[in-house]
Amino acid sequence: MIMNNLIEIMKKVFYGLIFLGVFFTACNRQLSDINSSADPSDRPRVIVTSDGEIDDECSMVRFLLYTNEWDVEGIITSSSQYHWHGHNWAGDDWIDPYLAAYEKVYPNLVLHDSNFPSPEYLRSVTFLGNVETEGEMDSITAGSQHIVKVLLDETDDRPVWIQAWGGTNTISRALKTIEEEQPEKMAEVAAKIRFFFIWEQDSTYQAYIRPHWGKYNILTIISDQFEAIAYRWKGIQPEPMYQYFTAAWMNVNILQGHGPLCSLYKAHTASDKGFDAGDFRSEGDSPSFIHNIVTGLRNMESPGWGGWGGRYVLVRENTWLDPVPDPGYKYPEGRWYSGSTWARRMTREGATSATNPQYREYFKPVWRWSDAMQNDFASRADWCVKSYKDANHPPVIILKNQSDIIAKPGALVKLNARGSYDPDGNELNFKWWQYEEADTYQGKISVSNETGQNASFVVPDDAATGHTIHIICQVTDDGIPELTRYRRIVIHVGAVE
Repeated sequence: MIMNNLIEIMKKVFYGLIFLGVFFTACNRQLSDINSSADPSDRPRVIVTSDGEIDDECSMVRFLLYTNEWDVEGIITSSSQYHWHGHNWAGDDWIDPYLAAYEKVYPNLVLHDSNFPSPEYLRSVTFLGNVETEGEMDSITAGSQHIVKVLLDETDDRPVWIQAWGGTNTISRALKTIEEEQPEKMAEVAAKIRFFFIWEQDSTYQAYIRPHWGKYNILTIISDQFEAIAYRWKGIQPEPMYQYFTAAWMNVNILQGHGPLCSLYKAHTASDKGFDAGDFRSEGDSPSFIHNIVTGLRNMESPGWGGWGGRYVLVRENTWLDPVPDPGYKYPEGRWYSGSTWARRMTREGATSATNPQYREYFKPVWRWSDAMQNDFASRADWCVKSYKDANHPPVIILKNQSDIIAKPGALVKLNARGSYDPDGNELNFKWWQYEEADTYQGKISVSNETGQNASFVVPDDAATGHTIHIICQVTDDGIPELTRYRRIVIHVGAVE
Protein backbone atom coordinates (compact mmCIF):
# COMPACT_ATOMS: atom_id res chain seq x y z
CA MET A 1 0.00 0.00 0.00
CA ILE A 2 2.75 2.42 0.94
CA MET A 3 4.64 1.42 -2.18
CA ASN A 4 1.55 2.05 -4.38
CA ASN A 5 1.03 5.49 -2.82
CA LEU A 6 4.69 6.30 -3.35
CA ILE A 7 4.42 5.30 -7.01
CA GLU A 8 1.33 7.50 -7.45
CA ILE A 9 3.14 10.45 -5.85
CA MET A 10 6.15 9.91 -8.10
CA LYS A 11 3.86 9.82 -11.15
CA LYS A 12 2.28 13.11 -10.16
CA VAL A 13 5.68 14.72 -9.65
CA PHE A 14 6.89 13.32 -12.99
CA TYR A 15 3.89 14.59 -14.94
CA GLY A 16 4.06 17.89 -13.07
CA LEU A 17 7.64 18.35 -14.19
CA ILE A 18 6.63 17.56 -17.76
CA PHE A 19 3.84 20.13 -17.54
CA LEU A 20 6.21 22.76 -16.18
CA GLY A 21 8.70 22.01 -18.92
CA VAL A 22 6.04 22.44 -21.60
CA PHE A 23 4.70 25.53 -19.85
CA PHE A 24 8.07 27.26 -19.60
CA THR A 25 8.98 26.25 -23.15
CA ALA A 26 5.76 27.85 -24.37
CA CYS A 27 6.41 30.95 -22.28
CA ASN A 28 9.92 31.28 -23.63
CA ARG A 29 8.66 30.84 -27.18
CA GLN A 30 6.01 33.51 -26.65
CA LEU A 31 8.53 35.91 -25.12
CA SER A 32 10.81 35.29 -28.09
CA ASP A 33 7.92 36.04 -30.44
CA ILE A 34 7.10 39.28 -28.60
CA ASN A 35 10.63 40.55 -28.96
CA SER A 36 12.22 39.58 -32.28
CA SER A 37 15.65 40.30 -30.84
CA ALA A 38 15.27 38.21 -27.67
CA ASP A 39 17.63 35.49 -28.92
CA PRO A 40 21.08 37.06 -29.40
CA SER A 41 22.01 34.40 -31.95
CA ASP A 42 19.19 35.60 -34.21
CA ARG A 43 19.98 39.30 -34.05
CA PRO A 44 21.45 40.73 -37.25
CA ARG A 45 24.81 42.51 -36.91
CA VAL A 46 25.14 45.72 -38.90
CA ILE A 47 27.83 48.20 -39.89
CA VAL A 48 26.67 51.48 -41.42
CA THR A 49 28.85 53.56 -43.74
CA SER A 50 27.36 56.93 -44.65
CA ASP A 51 28.33 60.09 -46.56
CA GLY A 52 26.17 62.34 -44.37
CA GLU A 53 23.86 63.64 -47.12
CA ILE A 54 20.54 65.17 -46.01
CA ASP A 55 18.72 61.93 -46.73
CA ASP A 56 21.37 60.04 -44.74
CA GLU A 57 20.59 62.31 -41.81
CA CYS A 58 16.89 61.50 -42.17
CA SER A 59 17.73 57.81 -42.41
CA MET A 60 19.85 58.10 -39.28
CA VAL A 61 16.82 59.21 -37.25
CA ARG A 62 14.90 56.12 -38.32
CA PHE A 63 17.98 53.91 -37.90
CA LEU A 64 18.50 54.99 -34.29
CA LEU A 65 14.83 54.30 -33.50
CA TYR A 66 15.33 50.68 -34.62
CA THR A 67 18.67 49.92 -32.99
CA ASN A 68 16.92 47.49 -30.64
CA GLU A 69 16.38 45.21 -33.63
CA TRP A 70 20.04 44.45 -34.34
CA ASP A 71 23.55 44.65 -32.94
CA VAL A 72 25.19 47.86 -34.17
CA GLU A 73 28.82 46.96 -34.85
CA GLY A 74 29.81 50.27 -36.39
CA ILE A 75 28.66 53.67 -37.68
CA ILE A 76 31.29 54.97 -40.09
CA THR A 77 31.35 58.24 -42.02
CA SER A 78 32.59 57.68 -45.56
CA SER A 79 32.53 59.65 -48.84
CA SER A 80 30.74 59.22 -52.17
CA GLN A 81 30.64 60.61 -55.66
CA TYR A 82 28.34 63.31 -54.26
CA HIS A 83 30.03 64.18 -50.95
CA TRP A 84 33.60 64.36 -49.71
CA HIS A 85 35.86 66.79 -47.89
CA GLY A 86 35.39 70.19 -49.44
CA HIS A 87 32.51 69.10 -51.70
CA ASN A 88 28.99 69.33 -50.26
CA TRP A 89 30.39 67.99 -47.01
CA ALA A 90 28.16 67.71 -43.93
CA GLY A 91 31.16 67.75 -41.58
CA ASP A 92 33.22 65.05 -39.93
CA ASP A 93 31.01 65.29 -36.85
CA TRP A 94 27.61 65.46 -38.59
CA ILE A 95 26.29 62.51 -36.58
CA ASP A 96 27.05 64.01 -33.15
CA PRO A 97 23.74 65.92 -32.76
CA TYR A 98 21.82 62.75 -33.62
CA LEU A 99 23.63 60.70 -31.00
CA ALA A 100 23.12 63.52 -28.47
CA ALA A 101 19.39 63.56 -29.23
CA TYR A 102 19.25 59.75 -29.00
CA GLU A 103 20.80 60.03 -25.54
CA LYS A 104 17.94 62.27 -24.44
CA VAL A 105 15.20 59.87 -25.59
CA TYR A 106 17.05 56.68 -24.64
CA PRO A 107 15.53 56.50 -21.10
CA ASN A 108 12.08 56.41 -22.68
CA LEU A 109 13.00 54.01 -25.50
CA VAL A 110 14.18 51.35 -23.05
CA LEU A 111 10.73 51.39 -21.44
CA HIS A 112 9.56 49.76 -24.67
CA ASP A 113 12.51 47.43 -25.29
CA SER A 114 15.57 46.92 -23.10
CA ASN A 115 17.60 45.96 -26.19
CA PHE A 116 18.14 49.58 -27.24
CA PRO A 117 21.93 50.14 -27.03
CA SER A 118 23.26 52.76 -24.67
CA PRO A 119 24.34 56.12 -26.11
CA GLU A 120 27.82 55.44 -24.76
CA TYR A 121 28.04 52.22 -26.71
CA LEU A 122 26.90 53.85 -29.96
CA ARG A 123 29.53 56.56 -29.56
CA SER A 124 32.17 53.90 -28.95
CA VAL A 125 31.54 52.33 -32.38
CA THR A 126 31.23 55.61 -34.35
CA PHE A 127 34.27 56.54 -36.44
CA LEU A 128 35.47 58.67 -39.33
CA GLY A 129 36.44 56.69 -42.40
CA ASN A 130 37.86 57.58 -45.82
CA VAL A 131 36.43 60.99 -46.70
CA GLU A 132 39.15 63.02 -48.42
CA THR A 133 37.97 62.49 -52.01
CA GLU A 134 35.52 60.38 -54.00
CA GLY A 135 36.60 56.76 -53.92
CA GLU A 136 39.79 57.36 -51.90
CA MET A 137 40.87 54.07 -50.33
CA ASP A 138 44.63 54.47 -49.91
CA SER A 139 44.55 55.81 -46.35
CA ILE A 140 44.08 53.55 -43.36
CA THR A 141 41.50 55.35 -41.21
CA ALA A 142 39.86 54.84 -37.83
CA GLY A 143 36.70 53.81 -39.65
CA SER A 144 38.37 51.28 -41.93
CA GLN A 145 40.32 49.82 -39.01
CA HIS A 146 37.16 49.37 -36.98
CA ILE A 147 35.60 47.38 -39.81
CA VAL A 148 38.75 45.25 -39.89
CA LYS A 149 38.48 44.67 -36.14
CA VAL A 150 34.85 43.53 -36.37
CA LEU A 151 35.49 41.21 -39.31
CA LEU A 152 38.56 39.59 -37.73
CA ASP A 153 36.87 39.04 -34.36
CA GLU A 154 36.66 35.26 -34.00
CA THR A 155 34.46 35.34 -30.90
CA ASP A 156 31.31 35.98 -32.95
CA ASP A 157 30.68 34.15 -36.20
CA ARG A 158 27.26 35.65 -36.96
CA PRO A 159 26.92 37.36 -40.36
CA VAL A 160 27.72 41.08 -40.55
CA TRP A 161 25.51 43.18 -42.82
CA ILE A 162 27.74 45.96 -44.14
CA GLN A 163 25.70 48.83 -45.54
CA ALA A 164 26.91 51.54 -47.91
CA TRP A 165 24.68 54.60 -47.70
CA GLY A 166 27.37 56.39 -49.72
CA GLY A 167 30.45 55.04 -51.45
CA THR A 168 32.11 51.70 -50.75
CA ASN A 169 35.62 53.15 -50.38
CA THR A 170 35.98 52.77 -46.59
CA ILE A 171 34.69 49.20 -46.84
CA SER A 172 37.19 48.57 -49.65
CA ARG A 173 40.04 49.99 -47.56
CA ALA A 174 39.16 47.64 -44.70
CA LEU A 175 39.08 44.61 -46.98
CA LYS A 176 42.36 45.65 -48.58
CA THR A 177 43.98 45.83 -45.14
CA ILE A 178 42.84 42.29 -44.42
CA GLU A 179 44.11 41.12 -47.81
CA GLU A 180 47.50 42.74 -47.25
CA GLU A 181 48.02 41.80 -43.61
CA GLN A 182 46.12 38.53 -43.12
CA PRO A 183 45.37 37.01 -46.53
CA GLU A 184 44.89 33.58 -44.95
CA LYS A 185 41.77 34.99 -43.21
CA MET A 186 40.06 36.25 -46.39
CA ALA A 187 37.81 33.24 -46.93
CA GLU A 188 36.78 33.18 -43.27
CA VAL A 189 36.03 36.91 -43.29
CA ALA A 190 34.12 36.73 -46.58
CA ALA A 191 31.87 34.02 -45.16
CA LYS A 192 30.67 36.51 -42.52
CA ILE A 193 29.95 39.42 -44.88
CA ARG A 194 26.60 40.43 -46.37
CA PHE A 195 26.61 43.61 -48.47
CA PHE A 196 23.70 46.00 -48.99
CA PHE A 197 24.65 49.00 -51.12
CA ILE A 198 22.50 51.98 -52.05
CA TRP A 199 23.78 52.26 -55.61
CA GLU A 200 27.52 52.02 -56.19
CA GLN A 201 28.31 55.61 -55.23
CA ASP A 202 31.96 55.34 -56.20
CA SER A 203 34.00 52.94 -58.33
CA THR A 204 35.71 50.93 -55.59
CA TYR A 205 33.32 47.97 -55.58
CA GLN A 206 34.06 47.34 -59.26
CA ALA A 207 37.73 48.34 -59.10
CA TYR A 208 38.72 46.51 -55.93
CA ILE A 209 36.08 44.36 -54.19
CA ARG A 210 34.89 42.34 -57.19
CA PRO A 211 38.37 41.54 -58.57
CA HIS A 212 39.90 40.68 -55.19
CA TRP A 213 36.98 39.23 -53.22
CA GLY A 214 34.59 38.06 -55.93
CA LYS A 215 35.85 34.48 -55.75
CA TYR A 216 34.38 34.21 -52.27
CA ASN A 217 30.84 34.73 -53.56
CA ILE A 218 29.80 37.33 -50.95
CA LEU A 219 26.06 37.99 -51.01
CA THR A 220 25.67 41.51 -52.41
CA ILE A 221 22.47 43.52 -52.79
CA ILE A 222 22.74 46.74 -54.79
CA SER A 223 19.53 48.73 -54.67
CA ASP A 224 17.91 51.23 -57.00
CA GLN A 225 14.46 50.61 -55.49
CA PHE A 226 15.46 52.96 -52.68
CA GLU A 227 14.20 55.81 -54.88
CA ALA A 228 10.65 54.89 -53.83
CA ILE A 229 11.38 56.70 -50.56
CA ALA A 230 14.00 59.13 -51.88
CA TYR A 231 13.66 62.63 -53.28
CA ARG A 232 11.35 61.65 -56.16
CA TRP A 233 8.83 59.75 -54.07
CA LYS A 234 5.91 61.83 -55.39
CA GLY A 235 6.49 60.42 -58.87
CA ILE A 236 6.95 56.88 -57.61
CA GLN A 237 4.60 56.19 -54.72
CA PRO A 238 1.04 55.40 -55.87
CA GLU A 239 -1.46 58.03 -54.84
CA PRO A 240 -3.11 55.97 -52.05
CA MET A 241 0.26 55.97 -50.26
CA TYR A 242 0.76 59.75 -50.44
CA GLN A 243 -1.02 60.31 -47.16
CA TYR A 244 1.88 58.69 -45.26
CA PHE A 245 4.41 61.19 -46.63
CA THR A 246 2.56 64.50 -46.60
CA ALA A 247 3.14 67.30 -44.12
CA ALA A 248 -0.18 66.61 -42.40
CA TRP A 249 0.92 63.08 -41.52
CA MET A 250 4.57 63.91 -40.86
CA ASN A 251 3.80 66.79 -38.50
CA VAL A 252 1.40 64.79 -36.35
CA ASN A 253 3.32 61.50 -36.31
CA ILE A 254 7.01 62.45 -36.47
CA LEU A 255 8.02 66.10 -36.50
CA GLN A 256 6.01 67.63 -33.67
CA GLY A 257 5.75 66.53 -30.04
CA HIS A 258 8.01 63.48 -30.35
CA GLY A 259 11.16 64.63 -28.64
CA PRO A 260 14.57 65.94 -29.70
CA LEU A 261 15.58 63.10 -32.03
CA CYS A 262 12.51 63.28 -34.25
CA SER A 263 12.70 67.09 -34.23
CA LEU A 264 16.06 66.79 -36.05
CA TYR A 265 14.36 65.03 -38.96
CA LYS A 266 14.90 67.17 -42.07
CA ALA A 267 11.53 67.43 -43.78
CA HIS A 268 10.84 69.67 -46.77
CA THR A 269 10.72 73.44 -46.29
CA ALA A 270 8.33 75.94 -47.83
CA SER A 271 10.94 76.89 -50.42
CA ASP A 272 11.21 73.36 -51.87
CA LYS A 273 9.48 73.40 -55.23
CA GLY A 274 6.60 70.98 -55.56
CA PHE A 275 6.44 70.14 -51.84
CA ASP A 276 4.69 71.55 -48.80
CA ALA A 277 6.64 72.51 -45.70
CA GLY A 278 6.82 69.40 -43.53
CA ASP A 279 6.48 66.88 -46.36
CA PHE A 280 8.67 63.79 -46.15
CA ARG A 281 11.92 64.67 -47.93
CA SER A 282 14.04 61.59 -48.53
CA GLU A 283 15.36 58.45 -46.88
CA GLY A 284 17.14 56.94 -49.83
CA ASP A 285 19.46 54.93 -47.60
CA SER A 286 16.89 53.42 -45.28
CA PRO A 287 16.15 50.23 -47.28
CA SER A 288 19.66 49.00 -46.41
CA PHE A 289 18.77 48.68 -42.72
CA ILE A 290 15.02 48.24 -43.10
CA HIS A 291 16.03 44.96 -44.76
CA ASN A 292 17.37 43.91 -41.33
CA ILE A 293 14.19 44.60 -39.34
CA VAL A 294 12.73 41.21 -38.40
CA THR A 295 9.09 41.60 -39.41
CA GLY A 296 8.38 37.92 -40.06
CA LEU A 297 8.83 38.16 -43.84
CA ARG A 298 12.07 36.12 -43.68
CA ASN A 299 13.58 38.38 -46.33
CA MET A 300 17.11 37.93 -44.98
CA GLU A 301 16.93 34.28 -46.04
CA SER A 302 17.03 35.36 -49.69
CA PRO A 303 17.06 38.76 -51.44
CA GLY A 304 14.54 37.31 -53.89
CA TRP A 305 11.92 36.76 -51.21
CA GLY A 306 11.17 40.44 -50.65
CA GLY A 307 10.53 42.56 -47.59
CA TRP A 308 10.26 46.17 -46.47
CA GLY A 309 13.71 46.87 -47.97
CA GLY A 310 12.69 45.65 -51.45
CA ARG A 311 13.01 42.48 -53.51
CA TYR A 312 15.94 41.62 -55.77
CA VAL A 313 16.98 39.18 -58.49
CA LEU A 314 20.23 37.31 -59.02
CA VAL A 315 22.07 38.94 -61.91
CA ARG A 316 25.65 37.66 -61.71
CA GLU A 317 27.89 35.83 -59.25
CA ASN A 318 26.11 36.39 -55.92
CA THR A 319 25.03 39.91 -56.87
CA TRP A 320 21.37 40.82 -56.58
CA LEU A 321 19.91 43.85 -58.36
CA ASP A 322 16.44 45.29 -58.88
CA PRO A 323 14.01 43.23 -60.99
CA VAL A 324 13.39 45.14 -64.23
CA PRO A 325 9.86 44.57 -65.64
CA ASP A 326 11.12 44.53 -69.24
CA PRO A 327 11.76 41.01 -70.60
CA GLY A 328 14.23 42.33 -73.20
CA TYR A 329 16.33 44.32 -70.73
CA LYS A 330 20.01 43.44 -70.22
CA TYR A 331 21.79 44.47 -67.03
CA PRO A 332 25.09 46.37 -67.36
CA GLU A 333 28.27 44.44 -66.69
CA GLY A 334 29.68 47.09 -64.35
CA ARG A 335 28.32 49.67 -61.91
CA TRP A 336 24.67 49.80 -60.89
CA TYR A 337 24.15 53.49 -60.14
CA SER A 338 22.59 56.72 -61.41
CA GLY A 339 24.31 56.42 -64.77
CA SER A 340 23.19 52.89 -65.55
CA THR A 341 19.97 51.83 -63.82
CA TRP A 342 16.84 51.19 -65.83
CA ALA A 343 14.68 53.40 -63.61
CA ARG A 344 16.99 56.41 -63.80
CA ARG A 345 16.85 56.25 -67.60
CA MET A 346 13.05 56.09 -67.41
CA THR A 347 13.05 59.02 -64.98
CA ARG A 348 15.06 61.13 -67.40
CA GLU A 349 12.44 60.33 -70.03
CA GLY A 350 9.72 61.66 -67.72
CA ALA A 351 8.22 58.40 -66.46
CA THR A 352 6.16 58.35 -63.25
CA SER A 353 4.10 55.68 -61.54
CA ALA A 354 0.99 57.50 -62.71
CA THR A 355 1.98 57.41 -66.38
CA ASN A 356 4.05 54.25 -66.81
CA PRO A 357 2.87 50.85 -65.48
CA GLN A 358 6.37 49.36 -65.80
CA TYR A 359 7.83 52.21 -63.75
CA ARG A 360 5.21 51.63 -61.06
CA GLU A 361 5.90 47.88 -61.07
CA TYR A 362 9.65 48.42 -60.77
CA PHE A 363 9.31 50.21 -57.44
CA LYS A 364 6.44 48.11 -56.09
CA PRO A 365 8.72 45.85 -53.96
CA VAL A 366 9.29 48.87 -51.71
CA TRP A 367 6.13 50.98 -51.99
CA ARG A 368 3.79 48.05 -51.39
CA TRP A 369 4.81 48.26 -47.70
CA SER A 370 4.73 52.07 -47.35
CA ASP A 371 1.68 52.26 -45.10
CA ALA A 372 2.90 49.55 -42.71
CA MET A 373 6.46 50.89 -42.72
CA GLN A 374 5.44 54.49 -42.02
CA ASN A 375 3.00 53.52 -39.29
CA ASP A 376 5.78 51.50 -37.70
CA PHE A 377 8.03 54.57 -37.86
CA ALA A 378 5.28 56.60 -36.17
CA SER A 379 5.05 54.08 -33.35
CA ARG A 380 8.81 54.38 -32.77
CA ALA A 381 8.44 58.15 -32.61
CA ASP A 382 5.80 57.61 -29.92
CA TRP A 383 8.21 55.41 -27.99
CA CYS A 384 10.44 58.46 -27.58
CA VAL A 385 7.88 60.28 -25.44
CA LYS A 386 5.12 57.90 -24.32
CA SER A 387 4.87 55.26 -21.64
CA TYR A 388 4.48 51.63 -22.64
CA LYS A 389 0.76 51.59 -21.89
CA ASP A 390 0.13 54.74 -23.92
CA ALA A 391 2.00 53.61 -27.05
CA ASN A 392 1.38 50.85 -29.56
CA HIS A 393 3.53 47.76 -30.13
CA PRO A 394 3.47 45.21 -32.95
CA PRO A 395 1.20 42.18 -32.82
CA VAL A 396 2.68 38.73 -32.23
CA ILE A 397 1.88 36.00 -34.73
CA ILE A 398 1.83 32.41 -33.50
CA LEU A 399 1.73 29.83 -36.26
CA LYS A 400 0.41 26.37 -35.44
CA ASN A 401 1.77 25.05 -38.74
CA GLN A 402 5.36 24.86 -39.93
CA SER A 403 6.98 27.79 -41.75
CA ASP A 404 8.21 25.41 -44.46
CA ILE A 405 5.77 22.82 -45.77
CA ILE A 406 6.29 20.06 -48.31
CA ALA A 407 3.11 19.31 -50.24
CA LYS A 408 2.34 17.54 -53.47
CA PRO A 409 0.01 18.84 -56.23
CA GLY A 410 -3.63 18.52 -55.26
CA ALA A 411 -2.88 18.51 -51.53
CA LEU A 412 -4.91 20.65 -49.14
CA VAL A 413 -2.58 22.89 -47.12
CA LYS A 414 -4.06 24.03 -43.82
CA LEU A 415 -2.75 27.20 -42.19
CA ASN A 416 -3.39 28.19 -38.58
CA ALA A 417 -2.47 31.39 -36.74
CA ARG A 418 -4.72 30.86 -33.73
CA GLY A 419 -2.97 31.98 -30.59
CA SER A 420 -1.70 35.18 -32.19
CA TYR A 421 -2.13 38.13 -29.89
CA ASP A 422 -1.41 41.79 -29.34
CA PRO A 423 0.78 42.88 -26.38
CA ASP A 424 -1.43 45.96 -25.93
CA GLY A 425 -4.70 44.01 -26.04
CA ASN A 426 -5.76 45.44 -29.40
CA GLU A 427 -8.02 43.60 -31.82
CA LEU A 428 -6.28 41.80 -34.67
CA ASN A 429 -7.16 41.67 -38.35
CA PHE A 430 -5.86 38.75 -40.41
CA LYS A 431 -5.06 38.53 -44.09
CA TRP A 432 -3.53 35.56 -45.91
CA TRP A 433 -2.16 36.25 -49.37
CA GLN A 434 0.11 34.82 -52.02
CA TYR A 435 3.35 36.69 -52.65
CA GLU A 436 3.36 35.84 -56.34
CA GLU A 437 6.57 37.69 -57.23
CA ALA A 438 8.54 35.55 -54.77
CA ASP A 439 7.11 32.26 -56.06
CA THR A 440 8.85 29.98 -58.52
CA TYR A 441 5.39 28.56 -59.32
CA GLN A 442 4.03 30.77 -62.09
CA GLY A 443 0.36 30.79 -61.27
CA LYS A 444 -2.26 32.01 -58.85
CA ILE A 445 -3.83 30.15 -55.98
CA SER A 446 -7.06 30.76 -54.15
CA VAL A 447 -6.83 31.07 -50.36
CA SER A 448 -9.96 30.02 -48.47
CA ASN A 449 -10.97 32.06 -45.40
CA GLU A 450 -8.28 34.62 -46.26
CA THR A 451 -9.32 36.99 -43.43
CA GLY A 452 -9.64 34.35 -40.72
CA GLN A 453 -7.24 32.96 -38.16
CA ASN A 454 -7.35 29.69 -40.08
CA ALA A 455 -6.92 29.51 -43.84
CA SER A 456 -6.24 26.89 -46.47
CA PHE A 457 -5.54 26.35 -50.14
CA VAL A 458 -5.06 23.52 -52.59
CA VAL A 459 -1.69 23.11 -54.29
CA PRO A 460 -2.45 23.48 -58.01
CA ASP A 461 -2.20 20.38 -60.16
CA ASP A 462 0.19 22.10 -62.54
CA ALA A 463 2.71 22.88 -59.79
CA ALA A 464 5.86 20.88 -60.46
CA THR A 465 8.29 19.30 -58.05
CA GLY A 466 10.73 21.96 -56.92
CA HIS A 467 8.31 24.85 -57.28
CA THR A 468 7.75 27.11 -54.28
CA ILE A 469 4.63 29.03 -53.24
CA HIS A 470 4.95 31.85 -50.72
CA ILE A 471 1.97 32.57 -48.47
CA ILE A 472 2.03 35.60 -46.18
CA CYS A 473 0.08 35.69 -42.95
CA GLN A 474 -0.39 39.42 -42.39
CA VAL A 475 -1.74 40.58 -39.04
CA THR A 476 -2.61 44.20 -38.27
CA ASP A 477 -3.80 45.52 -34.94
CA ASP A 478 -6.36 48.30 -34.47
CA GLY A 479 -4.10 50.42 -32.28
CA ILE A 480 -2.91 53.95 -33.01
CA PRO A 481 -1.04 53.82 -35.29
CA GLU A 482 -2.05 50.46 -36.74
CA LEU A 483 0.91 48.08 -36.72
CA THR A 484 1.52 45.07 -38.93
CA ARG A 485 3.64 41.95 -38.68
CA TYR A 486 3.86 38.89 -40.89
CA ARG A 487 4.73 35.23 -41.09
CA ARG A 488 5.86 33.79 -44.39
CA ILE A 489 5.03 30.17 -45.12
CA VAL A 490 6.96 28.60 -48.00
CA ILE A 491 5.32 25.61 -49.63
CA HIS A 492 7.82 23.35 -51.38
CA VAL A 493 6.09 21.30 -54.02
CA GLY A 494 7.28 17.72 -54.07
CA ALA A 495 6.45 14.14 -53.25
CA VAL A 496 5.71 13.52 -49.61
CA GLU A 497 7.35 10.37 -48.25
